[in-house]
Amino acid sequence: MKKLTVKQLFDVKKKDFVLSMVSNPITLDKQISNPIINRPQLALTGYFERFHYDRIQLLGETEILYLNSLSENDRQKILQEMMQRDIPCFIISKGLSVPWQMEFLANEMNIGLLVSKLSTEKLFWHLSKFLRDSYSQSLTMHATLVQVHGVGILLTGKSGIGKSECALELIERGHNIISDDVTLIQSDETVLIGKSPRSYECYMEVRGVGVIDVERMFGVQSIRKETKIDIQVEMMGWHENMDVERIGIGNEMTELLGIKIPVVNIPVSPGKNIAVIIEVIAINTILKHFGYDAAKARTERLTDELQHKYLKL
Repeated sequence: MKKLTVKQLFDVKKKDFVLSMVSNPITLDKQISNPIINRPQLALTGYFERFHYDRIQLLGETEILYLNSLSENDRQKILQEMMQRDIPCFIISKGLSVPWQMEFLANEMNIGLLVSKLSTEKLFWHLSKFLRDSYSQSLTMHATLVQVHGVGILLTGKSGIGKSECALELIERGHNIISDDVTLIQSDETVLIGKSPRSYECYMEVRGVGVIDVERMFGVQSIRKETKIDIQVEMMGWHENMDVERIGIGNEMTELLGIKIPVVNIPVSPGKNIAVIIEVIAINTILKHFGYDAAKARTERLTDELQHKYLKL
């Protein structure tokens, strides 16, 4: 499991989350070992049996109003009992004022205490995404990632096979590119998310031409920061007697970061329009998602016709 300290979170997302530090800087040295955020509403009432104290504790307006409704003695008692546990940090949303007992106990018990000016919902969503990205498994592949008709397609194959040229034609046809040549892949529980590992994702290399700026040539609408990876397309050099799928009944799968996705092997030969084939793959993937498989439908139709002819004999 990766480790992220509260200080690293504060330093990296201070501007984005509009964070300010309430407790002493030394309290930010604890590690965040769990990427899930906890709302400690039941714990504030004294129920600690299912209290997930090993997570970041996010307090919104409801929690702060409840704490302020308690007497000073009750507030001190409940906060002290809660903060005896090894909590990495508290984050208060909406720029709300922190009860003085909470600030005192945070410094006393070495627990980070931060305040964000973002709304509770917005902070929860952005913080969850940041933690998920920080803690997710990842790998870097020699591949180009495009989005065609909303379908994330990972183009793989040997260097020089034509991945970038295919992506360039897809961009010209109105589709999107996420990364060229190198793709960072992260697992998000049950799906794969692909993005560019570089800050200059709007550039791509075209053999014989050189580096081009995709954003300036084709517009900002041709670029996407990330996409779900739905299918892998392996581009292979064509040769005679090559064994390739003709019907599409058998769905070949590949596994990345423990998640299986379909893979299609496409033979590449001079004059073959791979971009059009990629568009067909994308539309076929969408149809399968909605329950229609052309290969199975054709096979069932042929089977019915053969059975009908056999019964006539």
